[in-house]
Amino acid sequence: MKKILVANRGEIALRVLKTIQKMGIKTVAIFSEADRNAPHVKFADEAVCVGPAPSNQSYLLGDKIIEICKELNVDGIHPGYGFLSENAGFAEAVENAGITFIGPHSKAIRIMGSKLAAKDAVKKYDIPMVPGIDEAITDTAKAKKIATEIGYPILIKASAGGGGKGMRVVEQEKDLEDQMKRAISEAESAFGDGSVFIEKYVASPRHIEIQVLADTHGNTLHLFERECSVQRRHQKVIEEAPSIVLDEELRDAMGKAAVRVAEACDYVGAGTVEFLFDENRNFYFLEMNTRLQVEHPVTEYITGIDLVEEQIKIARGEELSIKQEDLKITGHALELRVYAEDPMDNFLPSVGKLEKYKIPSGEKIRVDNGFEEGMDVPIYYDPMLAKLITYGKNREEAIQLMIKAIDDYQVEGVSTTLSFGKFVFEHEAFTSGNFETHFVKKYYSPEKLQNEIEEESKLAALVALKQYLKDQKKLRLPITEARE
Repeated sequence: MKKILVANRGEIALRVLKTIQKMGIKTVAIFSEADRNAPHVKFADEAVCVGPAPSNQSYLLGDKIIEICKELNVDGIHPGYGFLSENAGFAEAVENAGITFIGPHSKAIRIMGSKLAAKDAVKKYDIPMVPGIDEAITDTAKAKKIATEIGYPILIKASAGGGGKGMRVVEQEKDLEDQMKRAISEAESAFGDGSVFIEKYVASPRHIEIQVLADTHGNTLHLFERECSVQRRHQKVIEEAPSIVLDEELRDAMGKAAVRVAEACDYVGAGTVEFLFDENRNFYFLEMNTRLQVEHPVTEYITGIDLVEEQIKIARGEELSIKQEDLKITGHALELRVYAEDPMDNFLPSVGKLEKYKIPSGEKIRVDNGFEEGMDVPIYYDPMLAKLITYGKNREEAIQLMIKAIDDYQVEGVSTTLSFGKFVFEHEAFTSGNFETHFVKKYYSPEKLQNEIEEESKLAALVALKQYLKDQKKLRLPITEARE
């Protein structure tokens, strides 16, 4: 592979481009008119504009991207995450064009892209699953019967869903019909597919996922777990590796289950198998993401493996150079997604110009960044600015380094999730490890964050005053001595 196009933007495009360059391969970036001056565009060997700002007129134009590849003699396409990364039709079109898709085959994407198809594929592989029905349902009477059998509360989920869309918790039978209608309508609107299914609602789960790698030679292995339980609107904000709640026995069991899920769909490349983990330490298969995850850097830190490099090697047909027994966890890593969102206003997107933008640096601090000072944060895309990752010999060290890195991160012009991140990393529930996916609901409110910010401001003012008085005292002493 001599030239690779990255079909993405922002921090993930730049992160992927860096590894491609490190491997001595030529790079091609694509960009919309809104991203013309973005760092990933400047970094690549070649860059091509694919269209106006809206993603359906630029980053989602699969046929146009393939044509660009043909014109520039591109050998492979890395899709990053989001956009076309889990589009089976695009992966197939890339394959048919004689270009290497750096990801799984379209078959695996199709199977795992539907929660119902995924459940059907893995059920014969002895994978634990949440009690429920594994087929699409629209009949309210049948839904009530199933709900009664598995017991309330139940969860209605969109088969093609993600990000909390088409998802409804139902506490009692009288609400079922209305919530089903809402879930179906939302699923149709968001995904063009109104298929929903029902499963038992796990009241206080943790969200734990396992990173897998599989080559074309029949080798599949796992790279341990990531804890992704701190979420807002069913979307992750903070991730870490390893999880504080797993022992070696559970880690091994979940890792082996993840490998079986990958084998169930003949998976090739890097992928992630997601599980729910309940208060009784049971785990249940949730879904598989057939791409690189946003939070992959924490796994890279604890294993020392560049996952993008592995993706490219696998796509070139190489056999995995590592065995399961070679892998071990070293240290602890944390990640904060730095979104241009206002945590004081229900995490609504905050767009505008980055009047000031200085990222932290130092040993064991990594920032996968997609912006520069003076750039505008566009309204057209996911509002993530960067990912802030820290690494320590243990969890406590990683947390302290993260708090310092947040303090050193300077952003003016837009609101960000930095203050929320600091709130979490300093919270007793997080530091003790006694938290689950309802962390935000249980512990966070804009008022609590505001109080914390005000307390920190008072403390900073007192420290500054104390230092000022100390400096004044030093200045006065020589004058007194001179008079004597």
